[in-house]
Amino acid sequence: MSAPESRSGGASPNPLWSLITGYMPARVVHVAAELGIADLLATEAKTADTLARETNTASMPLRRLLRALASMGLVEEVEPGGFALTAAGSQLRSDVPGSMRNVALMFGGERAWRSWGELVHCVRTGESGTRRVYGVGTFEYLAANPAQAAIFNGAMAENTRRVTELLVSAYDFSQFRRIVDVGGGDGTLMVAILAANAAVRGMVFDLPSGLAQAPQKLADAGVSARCETIAGDFFHSVPEAIDGYILKYVIHDWDDEQSVAILSNCREAMHRTSKIVLIERIMPERMEATPIHQRIALADMNMLAMPGGQERTEREYRNLFAAAGLVLERTIALPGSEISVIEAKRG
Repeated sequence: MSAPESRSGGASPNPLWSLITGYMPARVVHVAAELGIADLLATEAKTADTLARETNTASMPLRRLLRALASMGLVEEVEPGGFALTAAGSQLRSDVPGSMRNVALMFGGERAWRSWGELVHCVRTGESGTRRVYGVGTFEYLAANPAQAAIFNGAMAENTRRVTELLVSAYDFSQFRRIVDVGGGDGTLMVAILAANAAVRGMVFDLPSGLAQAPQKLADAGVSARCETIAGDFFHSVPEAIDGYILKYVIHDWDDEQSVAILSNCREAMHRTSKIVLIERIMPERMEATPIHQRIALADMNMLAMPGGQERTEREYRNLFAAAGLVLERTIALPGSEISVIEAKRG
């Protein structure tokens, strides 16, 4: 099956074709990440035959995969059957700043693939695809599958690094003496905040599995003297009397009832002048055909298919805060990004 032909005989530029077949490049990139192609090409060009031996794959099918990667600009075919890594493809390496390998492994992997495969069921019922397929929610699944949890934690860190520079320049974290990153994972965000604000002290709060890499990450960054890790469950309680409670990509994972429970626990722990700082996408009240709106809408579909949460409008966040005894003070859009800072205080 080929792309539709135009009357002139060339391939049609109809953008619907790219939307219909959009899963194809995603799977090609995932297989490249799974096989570690970028790591194997990190220092030198190699032939498809050599890469096939190193990845325990069949030579001709692998060459076909490499040609697809070359068409996407992730590798370059420097001679027939010989391939070198490009700058774009280097982001699939596991050992470089800016790596997106875990993101590729997570979004192209079996859990995402099978969960998204249940999207019709999700739309009909509101049940997440992950729960439909595996019988448990995303975080229960990850708790029972350590290898997948490691990929998830790595992907969250990679996504966080994508916005940290914008975040620390757009929002004044120096207003807080002590901050806690609620659901802070391996500490990637806290490292960036503390590096930019020498007088601030921090905490990273998460489940034990989420915190597994945090102590080493903080030590490697030289900020462990100003930051501690605390294991806990934000559905039960969060650290008390902290000046700033940061929740990045947390609330969008949960439905309204669960989100209010998390925010209420934060409100219970806050002192009089504490603030909550959410870092989330804000769904527009009216959608338009723009790249940023598309990223937000597809993220919302991912919330439906996988964890069962949702992206929300500013009004919906305001209502969540009110239900938890909080008041939305302001929102700050990060320039050129779909991400915003949403600041709230005690009501």
